[in-house]
Amino acid sequence: MEKGWHFPHRRWNPLRRSWVMVSPHRTQRPWQGEVGQKAGPAGAAYDPECYLCPGNRRAGGAKNPGYDGVFSFVNDYSALLPDVPAVTEKPDSPLLAAQPARGICKVLCFHPDHSLTLARMTPAEIRRVVDAWTGEYEELSGLDWIEYVQIFENRGAMMGASNPHPHCQIWSTDFVPDELAAETAAQAEHLARSGRCLLCDTVETERTAGERIIFENEHFVVLVPWWAVWPFEVLLVSRRHCGDLAQLTSAERDGLADALKRLTTRYDNLFETFFPYTMGFHQAPGNGAAHAEWHFHAHFLPPLLRSATVRKFMVGFEMLAMPQRDITPESAAERLRNCSEEHFFPR
Repeated sequence: MEKGWHFPHRRWNPLRRSWVMVSPHRTQRPWQGEVGQKAGPAGAAYDPECYLCPGNRRAGGAKNPGYDGVFSFVNDYSALLPDVPAVTEKPDSPLLAAQPARGICKVLCFHPDHSLTLARMTPAEIRRVVDAWTGEYEELSGLDWIEYVQIFENRGAMMGASNPHPHCQIWSTDFVPDELAAETAAQAEHLARSGRCLLCDTVETERTAGERIIFENEHFVVLVPWWAVWPFEVLLVSRRHCGDLAQLTSAERDGLADALKRLTTRYDNLFETFFPYTMGFHQAPGNGAAHAEWHFHAHFLPPLLRSATVRKFMVGFEMLAMPQRDITPESAAERLRNCSEEHFFPR
């Protein structure tokens, strides 16, 4: 449909059950706003000042082991704690509702080499990370009081990453967070209404259309969704219907590692920079209940808009009314599709 949509319009996001406004003509507007710095490599393979490098002491005082693969630990400055005080007092008004929030927050280092990113790691190295993610998910979701496990990576200073060492965070919560609750409701409604999986139908629709597909392998499809909000937002979806990391076969874990390598390399090559993004896996709540509606997927939400130094800001209308994007998802997919899978900055 891209050929006829070069004018302002809205697109429906069935996974979030919300709209996004698309304004293709705004790509021509002049830019005199903030221009950031082009992101470069982290430098040496070992940084004696890095609190995530092997053998170094972390900011909280603990010392890292001399790890040679992946390494995880409970975050020294966790946003959530497993034990919180019981609350007996009642609010003065129902409009002042609050409740305790419990959880376990962990950090997982991808590699001992401080200078690497997923894009510059080998598929075999990324597969070890996939296995570690799966193990962490199984362990945390197996706790009877944990309702959801969110695995996410903030890559780059532009996305608020406090340390360039290759790592991610894993926050497990005793509640289902809002975004996941919304996706659960949308997928459940689609299943009840049609008898089919929402993301299975989405993948079938996108593969038929073709114009928003970036690439696919035997087990995963990587695409810019019809309803993307961020300029180069990407959805990574398993081809087989499964609900979480633990349900992936060994071959599918290899496929996930391959897809992550190829996508992040294309991102870096788009503007020949170390591309910032927030990435996170969305999977079935880990509360022991059956979730036939859930389909495993990952969201990539990068801020860059025009170049390595000009980003998209979610301000004004986006914060006060609804999301809006300039370039169409189809043109974003075409640009990513045309990027090389050979990294511009090899190891």
